[in-house]
Amino acid sequence: MVTTSNPVDLHSHSTYSDGVLDPIDVAKRAAHNQVKLWSLTDHDEVSGLDEAEKTATDLGMTFIPGVEISSSWGGKTVHIVGLGIDRHNQQLIDGLARIRNQRLGRGKKIAAKLEQLGVENAYEGAIKYASNPRLVSRTHFARYLLEAGYCENMQEVFNRYLGDDKPGNVRIHWSTLEEAVSWILAAGGRAVIAHPGRYTFNKMQADAFFDEFIQLGGTAIEVLTGSHRPEQCNYYADVARKYGFLASTGSDFHAPKESRIDLGGLPPLPDDLTPVWHDWFESA
Repeated sequence: MVTTSNPVDLHSHSTYSDGVLDPIDVAKRAAHNQVKLWSLTDHDEVSGLDEAEKTATDLGMTFIPGVEISSSWGGKTVHIVGLGIDRHNQQLIDGLARIRNQRLGRGKKIAAKLEQLGVENAYEGAIKYASNPRLVSRTHFARYLLEAGYCENMQEVFNRYLGDDKPGNVRIHWSTLEEAVSWILAAGGRAVIAHPGRYTFNKMQADAFFDEFIQLGGTAIEVLTGSHRPEQCNYYADVARKYGFLASTGSDFHAPKESRIDLGGLPPLPDDLTPVWHDWFESA
């Protein structure tokens, strides 16, 4: 069990996208780790939110319905988290369905590339990890590569095969940044830039990205995330101060033995930042 110093975790995944636990078990793990305010943010999917909310409420947590939307900006894939969304909003539902429909074709193309690189039965291997074939992702392929012994850990998989510029990756056009933010706002939510330290923007590109995000109505950025090294957490705290972003925190939990940070395992945000949950929950 994690000895948590942060009762807030607003980024996690279940079997409805690329996590290995179902929403009920993710909720139970969060509660076990002393999380008080929790969000399930599956990739391009909201079907797990009802199960997650019921379990979270039964366990005494405050639940924030969420989603992580795959987007394209500047020729790169970026992820935008929507928090406090209405999961029944038709504009959001239709937009997410369009993205999911693209994932299946992408998965088959990734499998073909991996076959050319000597990875046998890649598609079949990935699909067995995906509850919904329309949500097959690089993470599912990565789990198969580990199982089949092609790599020793997830980082090696992405460094060798599936990272943005690696030979097994397939780029597709997700939603635009404008679409992702507009769907979140239409659903009454707050748009959050997920794990900004993962994007390979230079300073000029990053400034342009942040400026456009704000102009479109985005309001928050993940400062603390399982994807960030300590120095990146400090850097994006300064970005939040510079741009006036609300600050979010989330483990980006996918699996007990796979994620760098367990649910609730991040430290508290710096005191001078305004949390994205400032009017949803008073953290201890």
